[in-house]
Amino acid sequence: MKLLYQAEAVATGEGRSGRSRSSDGVLDLELAIPKEMGGPGGPATNPEQLFAAGYAACFHSALQVVARRERLTIDDSSVAARVGLQTNANRGFELSVALHVDLPGVEPATAEDLVAKAHAVCPYSNATRGNVDVELQLA
Repeated sequence: MKLLYQAEAVATGEGRSGRSRSSDGVLDLELAIPKEMGGPGGPATNPEQLFAAGYAACFHSALQVVARRERLTIDDSSVAARVGLQTNANRGFELSVALHVDLPGVEPATAEDLVAKAHAVCPYSNATRGNVDVELQLA
């Protein structure tokens, strides 16, 4: 395999109540525990929001690559990711993901095929496969 790109970020402070910064400084965010988890919430992000944003963007890119290969146009498409954090039987935590894909004007059978193919090539999907419950939903 050939490495195409490598990102690096450092978390400081108290983890979920700290700061995360990329090595190039483009990303520099305050983190806070959401109110739903007993934290202060407020105008800071959290790891689940960051994961949702990354997965949505990556899956949307994979969807566009697959559509181009199929010679289809999906100009008005969008992908929304919902990431859940829950406890598991081992007294630890795990993630769940729901990807909501909107492909206006694309026939349902074609849309299902594109989503399945995007799920096969998306790096986030490949990284989570077998480890995270990922639900694919079409609008």
